[in-house]
Amino acid sequence: MVKVRKVKPLPKEYLESIGFVWHTDSDGSDYVADELVEVSEEEAEAYYKAGNELYEMFVEAGEYVIQNELFHEIGIPFNLIDAVKLSWENDVHWHIYSRFDLAGGIDGKPIKLLEFNADTPTALFETAIVQWAILKYNGLEEERQFNSVYEAIRDNFKRLVTLHEDPSRFEEWYEGWKILFSSIKGSLEDENTTRLLEVIASEAGFETHFCYVDEVGFSEEGIFCGEEPYEFWFKLIPWENIAIDEPELALLLTEIIKNQKAIILNPAYTLMFQSKGMLKILWDLFPNHPLLLETSFEPLKGKPYVKKHFFGREGENVAIYGPNGEVLAKRDGEYGSFPAVYQEFVELPKDEQGRYYQAGLFFAYESCGLGYRRGSKIIDNMSKFVGHIVT
Repeated sequence: MVKVRKVKPLPKEYLESIGFVWHTDSDGSDYVADELVEVSEEEAEAYYKAGNELYEMFVEAGEYVIQNELFHEIGIPFNLIDAVKLSWENDVHWHIYSRFDLAGGIDGKPIKLLEFNADTPTALFETAIVQWAILKYNGLEEERQFNSVYEAIRDNFKRLVTLHEDPSRFEEWYEGWKILFSSIKGSLEDENTTRLLEVIASEAGFETHFCYVDEVGFSEEGIFCGEEPYEFWFKLIPWENIAIDEPELALLLTEIIKNQKAIILNPAYTLMFQSKGMLKILWDLFPNHPLLLETSFEPLKGKPYVKKHFFGREGENVAIYGPNGEVLAKRDGEYGSFPAVYQEFVELPKDEQGRYYQAGLFFAYESCGLGYRRGSKIIDNMSKFVGHIVT
């Protein structure tokens, strides 16, 4: 049974003062739970090790996809294949941050990979800032969390300059390069998450600027806001959306990468990791690995399984089937046109009220922060964010 500890919720006025304005769900309920999941030090360490191992596995799988030209198999749009290859081949295209979704890890249940949000992961603000503030507000020890997300991302921004070297050498090598941060106008959650990342990059030592996507200029000479060119562009827009909705931009960004006119964050190769088709590749490369669930491009036989579409989000178009193919749970959505994988079903840990918990593990060069989503069998956009405390 998942153990939770009741705490005083942060006042909404405070949340809004720090830019966290999506604190209330559409039904009027609080999005951030007034409870914390109790995690032991051993469990926190196991999450840390699992994330590091999984990332190494994804890197190996990415190399396998590229060497064997398996882009179609995992749903990479044809107009981004060259961008994926180019960004993969050059270390300057640094992966800033990502989030693993995991089953288990608490209540004695083994950690299992569900998917990897490698390109545009959500819940950054909640994990890095809000759950830490809950500890502080409740007079609890602020260090009693597996949560160094802010510092890890700050160091990773420095690695855009130092790469694999010690990030403390940033000032020694930095030459005034600028990062442009962009999100789509109209989504406060996306905008404020992007602005949080801008603050972190600024603290790392970069010159930064924010510009809505529709205000950004693109040419073969680079990426601009107004007349100002930028060496780096961070966009909180999924790569697959660019490929489908802006195909000409996808090709132009490829030329920008090819001609080394700008570096785009997160890199195009994160689209491989983002694709749930990679779950099948991982199972082929690491069959029966203890961190993986059996995954196929065909429905599994004789066991319950989950159907997921390659680029689905927030539980949309997810269906859970029983061992005889009967539907146990299902969500509609807008991602049904993407190809699907079929992943062995594993039940998420539950608390005494029967609520399910899915772990979100942030990764920035290494595993760096833990948080939970709580909901029903399928974790969707009405699920709650639950912080944690290491006991």
